[in-house]
Amino acid sequence: MSVSVTEPAETPVEESRTPLVKLTGVKKYFPITRGILFQKRIGNVHAVDGVDLEIYPGETVGLVGETGCGKSTLARVIMRLYDATEGQIVFDGQDITNAKGSDLREIRRNMQMIFQDPFASLNPRRTVGSIISEPFRLHGTVPRGGIKGEVQHLMELVGLNPEHYNRYPHEFS
Repeated sequence: MSVSVTEPAETPVEESRTPLVKLTGVKKYFPITRGILFQKRIGNVHAVDGVDLEIYPGETVGLVGETGCGKSTLARVIMRLYDATEGQIVFDGQDITNAKGSDLREIRRNMQMIFQDPFASLNPRRTVGSIISEPFRLHGTVPRGGIKGEVQHLMELVGLNPEHYNRYPHEFS
């Protein structure tokens, strides 16, 4: 799979622009093994094979393809949920290809993966407000007393009524 994003022809490209996300030759292979006790590697599944991609600040990009072509795997590699087999991942000017531990946690404060199926992604036993506020608690980016207000502000930004803070995921259409 090879993907590239370019500016439309009528838009002049600024030389000084730096991509927010840049992938160079990114590959992700999963091993194929044989045997139960002594697993012998007999090959690889080429889930993502040589992706070059640049996404600039403020740009919206859609990645489309057939089922099983590697879209979700690529997203997981970018988020570093999977390690890349080969290639380079740069986020906000920083090479994150091999980031680990506290460095990776710091990077993840500024990036997020949004899954397509809300019923598989959202805990039906937790309110939307508690789900959205979790990253603020985890990363400590907002003082505890201001989390609810920040979450309600975010809800308003995306067109949700802030008064629905205590609703559950199934209560939204």
